[in-house]
Amino acid sequence: MAFSDYKTALVTGASGGMGWAIAERLRAKGLTVHALARNADKLQELADRCGVIPHAVDVSDTEAVTALVKDLEIDVLVNNAGVSRPGSILTSSAFDIDEQIDVNLRAALHLARLLLPGMMARDRGHIVNITSMAGHYEFGGHIAYHATKAAMHTVSRQLRVDAFGRRVRVTEISPGRVETDIFAKVEKIDPAEAKRKYYEGFEMPQVSDIADAVEYAVGTPQYVNINLIELLPTLQVPGGLRTAKRVGDDVILTGNK
Repeated sequence: MAFSDYKTALVTGASGGMGWAIAERLRAKGLTVHALARNADKLQELADRCGVIPHAVDVSDTEAVTALVKDLEIDVLVNNAGVSRPGSILTSSAFDIDEQIDVNLRAALHLARLLLPGMMARDRGHIVNITSMAGHYEFGGHIAYHATKAAMHTVSRQLRVDAFGRRVRVTEISPGRVETDIFAKVEKIDPAEAKRKYYEGFEMPQVSDIADAVEYAVGTPQYVNINLIELLPTLQVPGGLRTAKRVGDDVILTGNK
């Protein structure tokens, strides 16, 4: 299995949710894991729990990230850090757009730029990009989130082209709704309220299911590349059809979102 070929990993957004679960899983598989996030206290909690190496850094700070990885040999890079802000292009602020581009896209591009050359020189490595179903399907609002996740879908494919000829693998894992704290953060509501609103009564994938997907992709033999995994709840489907009918100045919407 490929885990025996790898020694080190770097996971962004590791202070909670999917990043925490992925970092913990890779550590359990025997890798030295560098865990990045802004929340130093949560990172230290993760370090005390499973032995990751914590780095309290904002992934959108390119200078800080460059200094951090300068002397590191990273075999597995997991670009997991992400933020989401609600709003269509009509309601999004400049900050909403810029923050999502900086964290969801620009940071991941820079980490790939910094770490991929070493992987190619060593003829081994794996980049795992955690994207979203929002990168493949459109639904109301969150335009910058959709745009950045769609961009990371393209980046994932392009990285395979850039690394062609070397044993460097690239996997995109694209989740639907997963039981994390993202909705509490997006809507700025109490986590208990978010849980009642978005999770109670639903059958939701857990963060451990995302860690399972990462383990599967990384654990396949070196000659196998898992390009894309879409991981949605069984009772969630994307798509739908809406048609608008105008009656004077009124707009009547029909169909499902």
